Amino acid sequence: MTNPLLETWDTPFGLPPFARIADGDFAPAMAAALDEGRAAVAAIAENPAPPSFANTIAALELADQLLDRVAGVFYNLSGADANPARDALQRDFAPMLSAYASEITNNAALFARVDDLWQRRDELGLGDEEMRVLTLTHRSFVRSGAALEGAARDRLTAVKSRLAVLGTQFTQNLLADERDWFMALSEADLAGLPEFVVAAAREAGREKGQAGPVVTLSRSLIVPFLQFSPRRDLRERAYRAWAARGANGGESDNRVLSAEILALRAERAALLGYESFAAYKLETEMAGNPAAVRDLLMAVWAPARAQAEVDAERLTAMLHADGINDALAPWDWRYYSEKRRLAEHDLNEAELKPYFQLDAMIEAGFDSATRLFGLEFRPLDVDLYHPDARAWEVTRGGRHVAVFVGDYFARGSKRSGAWCSAMRSQKKLGGDVRPIVVNVCNFAKGDPCLLSYDDARTLFHEFGHALHQMLSDVTYGSISGTSVARDFVELPSQLYEHWLEVPEVLDRHARHAVTGAPIPVALRDRLLAARTYDMGFQTVEYVASALVDLDFHDGPAPADPMAAEAATLARIGMPAAIGMRHATPHFAHVFSGDGYSAGYYSYMWSEVMDADAFAAFEEVGDPFDPETAARLERFILSAGGSQEADQLYTAFRGRMPGVEALLKGRGLDRVA
Repeated sequence: MTNPLLETWDTPFGLPPFARIADGDFAPAMAAALDEGRAAVAAIAENPAPPSFANTIAALELADQLLDRVAGVFYNLSGADANPARDALQRDFAPMLSAYASEITNNAALFARVDDLWQRRDELGLGDEEMRVLTLTHRSFVRSGAALEGAARDRLTAVKSRLAVLGTQFTQNLLADERDWFMALSEADLAGLPEFVVAAAREAGREKGQAGPVVTLSRSLIVPFLQFSPRRDLRERAYRAWAARGANGGESDNRVLSAEILALRAERAALLGYESFAAYKLETEMAGNPAAVRDLLMAVWAPARAQAEVDAERLTAMLHADGINDALAPWDWRYYSEKRRLAEHDLNEAELKPYFQLDAMIEAGFDSATRLFGLEFRPLDVDLYHPDARAWEVTRGGRHVAVFVGDYFARGSKRSGAWCSAMRSQKKLGGDVRPIVVNVCNFAKGDPCLLSYDDARTLFHEFGHALHQMLSDVTYGSISGTSVARDFVELPSQLYEHWLEVPEVLDRHARHAVTGAPIPVALRDRLLAARTYDMGFQTVEYVASALVDLDFHDGPAPADPMAAEAATLARIGMPAAIGMRHATPHFAHVFSGDGYSAGYYSYMWSEVMDADAFAAFEEVGDPFDPETAARLERFILSAGGSQEADQLYTAFRGRMPGVEALLKGRGLDRVA
């Protein structure tokens, strides 16, 4: 029997033949892909011809085509539709893939060819994109330990392998805690909850096989429960479970894992000659060094904390007015903040939600992309990996651009959060390869599915990442799409959120789920006027997490990360009524892999640019200005990592921005 993962896919747009792929196909396909990659790398390293860009760098770009295909399918499924077999495979694959990567960078003959080209780079007559790929390839080899020898090289290989295993285990532990916990609700417990929360709780109960409604740890359910439930005891129970993910003892506890991960990262940096892991990690980011990151975060922390303290006083007064003679707690903030928003801005989540249907917001994202970039979206009737997932062909001027897959509903087999990935990335080397891009979210299922305004922002955010992938126009896959500096990658996503705030977008797409009527202008204006409401809370919970991440990695690794977390929060004066957005045991951004380690700040670094970038449209008086959109596509969305991030942004905007636009956008520029 043939393995469908190893066949040529005669499917629409080369989509994986999901209906024919079984979990048992992945291990032999991964083994075959690794064997093919090893053979290709050996042929490059042992090539008797003198090194050239074509026979070394370009050849390396093509060496892992089968591995990219197999891994692209597997890791999308393991994140969005996990099961015990895929969990086990993921644990097996982590050290295998780490070992394979180390084999490549430890190959002395291969590195000698790369280094020879690097030393002669000015004599090779390379174009700009080729020079960029050579630069990044050489840098990657060096930062991966290619210049190390003997025991140091062997130890670095072991460290990277162990980190890959621990990151996978951290992710699976977190998913287990999120999947297994729920709180059953009686009919009496539903009192005071809006109908959309009740409906989501009943649907969650059905998904969990329960006879009645439940609250789960899915953000799209637990947050509205914390906003609306008048039962302080239930809010506390739900919040404590949410905050305790990864710290419940037993096999799924992540606290010991986090300590080992931090120690190994510090050792990795030391082996490579860096004073800390943060210094190593940030060297290639826009920030450049830990001091620049800390300066930005503290510039925002001071006004955010001041605003949060003022807000806490008002919410505490509301708590006491309810006859509760207690301090404001983290499980109180969202409840009283929602009441205050209603009183001060005449905004009620239950009134807003019917205007933010999932399908309408998807269409709003598509329509904005059509007006900005000329993209068109056609639904596809194709086999996908789960019944909840759906697909569209993306075209421009009749020409195929990409396939876009959306997987929007929360379920027990899906890890939490929202993300964008690619089953296939754009490149021109070896043929015109068009991308298959996936957006994954965790919205509470309903009929129809109604989103909060924050949910709608998340949808636009992830679609901004998708546009970065779909509009990519480079030759080499290693610099395609979102293959950019971590503190630049959030620019397209956070920038795209601004189009949800454009009044004409809301007028066209925010229509009532029952009546079909457009959102009333007065309600729309109140919504937009309140966009910075509670921004002290939102900024504090984010920046606290980013500072803890930075402190973890900027110096010796803490033996007790939980104690180190507490010390950071005490030092910065963390308000008692606000919890970190991501406490250590469930800080997947930082501990599930190296992507955002010492880099959680990157959302805020990118926000400095996104506020300024949208201002480029505002300055010409048109959020869909064709010339500005064309510059955005040319210098940001289509360019991938073809230049340094600051060069790309300056080419678009003419200069780099300061923090002032960020503070203004968050409404923190007026805080005393």
